[in-house]
Amino acid sequence: MKEFLSSSSYFGIFLSIFAYLIAVAFKKKIKSGLYNPLLVAIVLTITIVLLCGMDYSTYNSSARYLSFLLTPATICLAVPLYEQLDKLKANYKAILIGIFSGVITSIGSIFLMSKVFGFTKKEFVTFLPKSITTAIGLSVSEELGGYVSITVAAIIITGVLGNIICEMVLKVFGIRNRIAKGVAIGTASHAIGTSKALEIGEIEGAMSSLSIVTAGIITVLLAELFVGLY
Repeated sequence: MKEFLSSSSYFGIFLSIFAYLIAVAFKKKIKSGLYNPLLVAIVLTITIVLLCGMDYSTYNSSARYLSFLLTPATICLAVPLYEQLDKLKANYKAILIGIFSGVITSIGSIFLMSKVFGFTKKEFVTFLPKSITTAIGLSVSEELGGYVSITVAAIIITGVLGNIICEMVLKVFGIRNRIAKGVAIGTASHAIGTSKALEIGEIEGAMSSLSIVTAGIITVLLAELFVGLY
């Protein structure tokens, strides 16, 4: 069985899709905000891979084609933004200030914690793009010399955590403005958080989509500066 699966060119793709469909099916029955289909799919995929006796490189070689969809999937988020273009034009100053503040907070917190815990520059760079979408974060980590595989894990964990707790955090801090909600979610937890923003509402989803791209660009521009200061 191990040899058969290892030789399959598409086993990783089918396994990943199967695991996610199972997780989504359970989501329809479990109405808890703490349940996240992506997290469940990851755990299920890892479990099956281990039970089959496969190593990560073998699984990844047959699942890597899914990664090619990251960029076009991110670009597709421009559709809900276009539908809310009038609100963007009316509030663009507040939106840009909010996104910039979120990026500075994210990078600044990583910078300070890296100093406190004695991280090397390579380790600091690895966690620096944790709050931006994978398509951009991987490029930032790779270009600056970080551990790309750990960057992926950090980005996914950040997104899943944001997806799970964003509504609770917004409620605790009394954030009721729909545009502010979207900006906060997208800036802090990229595409995975945006999936939750789209569930909350069209305006939240649109602003979150804008925040993903803008936060990614700002992070790319500021990354070299913070790395130079480290």
